[in-house]
Amino acid sequence: MSSAAAPGPGHRTRARAAVRATTLRRLEKASGDLAAASVTAMAERLAWFSRLTAEQRSGVLVVAQTGAANFVEWLRDPDATPRLTAEAFRTAPIDLARRVTLRQTVELVRIAIEVFEERIPPFGADEREEAALVQAILRFGREVAFSAATVYASAAEARGAWDARLEALVVDAVVRGEAEETLLSRASALGWDPAAEATVVVGEPPAEEPPEPLHAVRRAAHRAGATVLLGTHGAKLVMIAGPGAPLADLSASFGPGAVVHGPTVSGLTAAHRSATAALAGHRAVRAWPGAPRPVAADDLLPERVLDGDAGAVDQLRREVAGPLRGAGDLETTVESYLDAAGVLEAAARRLFVHPNTVRYRLRRVAELTGQHPGDARGALVLRLAMGLDRLSPDGPAR
Repeated sequence: MSSAAAPGPGHRTRARAAVRATTLRRLEKASGDLAAASVTAMAERLAWFSRLTAEQRSGVLVVAQTGAANFVEWLRDPDATPRLTAEAFRTAPIDLARRVTLRQTVELVRIAIEVFEERIPPFGADEREEAALVQAILRFGREVAFSAATVYASAAEARGAWDARLEALVVDAVVRGEAEETLLSRASALGWDPAAEATVVVGEPPAEEPPEPLHAVRRAAHRAGATVLLGTHGAKLVMIAGPGAPLADLSASFGPGAVVHGPTVSGLTAAHRSATAALAGHRAVRAWPGAPRPVAADDLLPERVLDGDAGAVDQLRREVAGPLRGAGDLETTVESYLDAAGVLEAAARRLFVHPNTVRYRLRRVAELTGQHPGDARGALVLRLAMGLDRLSPDGPAR
């Protein structure tokens, strides 16, 4: 078994110290040519590089020049690694950092290191110095790659924090029904299509610990391929779901308790109506312990009426009581059927008609209102809607 010890940090320091001062001076003078050769190689090997603007390509050259100069300084000062490698990326224009992805940056670093490996070792005065330069290039390349990843990670964190703030402002604007232009511009900045259909969902936030309590909801939306915006309203989680979002799957990622969704609307500027209904439904849903999850706010109209929701009163009168008013004997049939406790024959006797006539009229009621008197929930909605219509000081709904 060999007794030779593995090279440690001191070995790397000695390898860099083995490079003569005269060699370092020659490398320093050649740093501009090394950077230019690196950029030329990038242009030849990477198809996307040619699509950069002249200013952006110039930015890459600046980074390459800084990197080449820093390599020489790095050889002189073993303790300068973190500062010098990070400095190469801080010189990059902001526009370049936004245009070039992390994957593309790794490609650029790889090509630059290959050029360094080809052109720098011949500067060594002998084989030992050439070997030391090769080892230094490989180490420097690794440090640069780590530094690039750190820079992009920091940028992503900053961008994520800004996006989260912008997202919260959009959701808050939808809930409050604020200015249209501001809402649309902020949503567009987040990649949201303001003209796309939107559905607002309200529930309890997940019981996860900060700093990202909404992580489970975002993860569920990503798995479902759904576009969502998330924010809070008081202690409630408010989600704006894009078209085709699987509400049942997304609701599973909410915290315990009821999840209520408003009606789907034609665009983000109309989403305030969906949010208002969803929030009103969530306030009233506890009056229906057996409500499904998720439940539509329109299915909670009776509970919303009990909670004092004037919009629910108007909706019941307009959508349920109104169609019955102008439909012949349908309202009387519903009343007789409900008063007879849902016994078809008894209702027919009250109306002096055949039971089949009652059946036909009840089907028509369901077609016009979406509520069937033979269903317990439908009976509640119909009875309440007709009662509200009669009590209204404005008279029957039309």
